[in-house]
Amino acid sequence: MEKSKVLVVGGTGYIGRRMVRASLAQGHRTFVLTRLEKVGMDIDKLQLLLSFKAHGAVLVDASMDDHGSLVAAVKQADVVVSAMGGPHLLLQLKLVEAIKEAGNIQRFLPSEFGMDPARMGHALAPGRVTFDDKMVIRKAIEEANIPHTYVSANCFAAYFAANLSQIGTLLPPKEKVHVYGDGNAKVIFVDEDDVGTYVIKSIDDPRSLNKTIYIRPPENIFSQNELIAKWEKLSGKVLEKIPIPSDEFLASMEGADHTYQIVVGHVYHIFYEGCLTNFEIADDEEASLLYPEVQYTLMDKYMERYL
Repeated sequence: MEKSKVLVVGGTGYIGRRMVRASLAQGHRTFVLTRLEKVGMDIDKLQLLLSFKAHGAVLVDASMDDHGSLVAAVKQADVVVSAMGGPHLLLQLKLVEAIKEAGNIQRFLPSEFGMDPARMGHALAPGRVTFDDKMVIRKAIEEANIPHTYVSANCFAAYFAANLSQIGTLLPPKEKVHVYGDGNAKVIFVDEDDVGTYVIKSIDDPRSLNKTIYIRPPENIFSQNELIAKWEKLSGKVLEKIPIPSDEFLASMEGADHTYQIVVGHVYHIFYEGCLTNFEIADDEEASLLYPEVQYTLMDKYMERYL
């Protein structure tokens, strides 16, 4: 079967660049939505775009503010993968309109890739706006009868594993580690490159059509206590554990800046409620079962680079 042509929106972002690379690696004709004249003096973004081009991607000049150019870009592809960042999630409504008008898209994957927003209706403010916005996009997609796949990728390793899930740092702690509650809630950690691989694997798969794909690599499902133990074994150093009761943790939101409050809310749902693993997958699919050929990265191996 001929591989689909893929348009990536938000392809220079943290997760978007992994979608582009995975699409190219898996042999898809790959298009990256961009406005080169708006790159300005951002040399890193320009070099990234040029590297995509050097590896075979086509840079498509289009704008979310120019409906005609957006429709023209969409018409070049069979699949649209959006990796637009949180503040821009609702801009995807313009993408939905362009996909409706183009009429040729066989699959749309909106920007999600974290917790399943359909299960986060109870989420704490202000962080719940992210989930609410994602559900607005889902509603627009489904009302337009656009073929789709939603992807829940759980916790990105660079943000949650390497730092032992500590807030405010991306590096492993050297002396002390804060433990959320009893530290036993099961969490799912995923290498970001593996997210890209699984996402692109799903785009031509009829089993994932109009479903949610959960990325749950079985050997990367463990508690914060187990994560800490893995790091202690790797580093050869035992850390002092400081447990934080749930009420104390939530109280830290009071008077804090907006971003910190969002982070605390999300961490609370993951590590205190266990929202990533407190349900069974029913009518949807799990990525590592669909694609057992993918040799996903184990967190022990992932964390070695931080030694």
